[in-house]
Amino acid sequence: MAAKSTSEVKRLFFTAWPSPELQARLGELARELKRECGGRATAAGNIHLTLVFLGDVERSRRARLESIAASIAARGFELLVEHVDYWQHNRIVWAGVDHCPEALQALVSDLGRALEPEGFRPERRPYVPHITLLRNARRAPMASAIAPIGWPVRRLALVESVRRESGRAYEVLREWPLNA
Repeated sequence: MAAKSTSEVKRLFFTAWPSPELQARLGELARELKRECGGRATAAGNIHLTLVFLGDVERSRRARLESIAASIAARGFELLVEHVDYWQHNRIVWAGVDHCPEALQALVSDLGRALEPEGFRPERRPYVPHITLLRNARRAPMASAIAPIGWPVRRLALVESVRRESGRAYEVLREWPLNA
């Protein structure tokens, strides 16, 4: 069987998508960390919290994914981003939370359960909420604590990763309110 052409598939994921103001604030943090750790800062407009990564998905399946997202009964929650960390194995500096809200864990679990019958295989590892700030970092940040950044998460988004000459850009395809 021939491989699908890139025009037939989209690289998709479900996210919590921050406001432009929050993206700018986290983007500034990424630029500050870049000076300390090296690497490539995530563009502010690409900053997000991945809930479920779907990978390459046939375009024809988008409507079904939107239907699944619309069926999720979840409530909004407050995220408090309060530290940065480093994954040496893939050289990523990320921002995270000290406590993962139950509503976030439930949202990720509900999405995973709803997607499984459609052939998607969600992560089996425990969910670690993280916001990628740097890729190809040379080292970990000196300090892990940061001034807490509050994020009222009120929407679920389906996002496409689009290849551009300047790198990847993330485009929100559709959003749903979290107001169960």
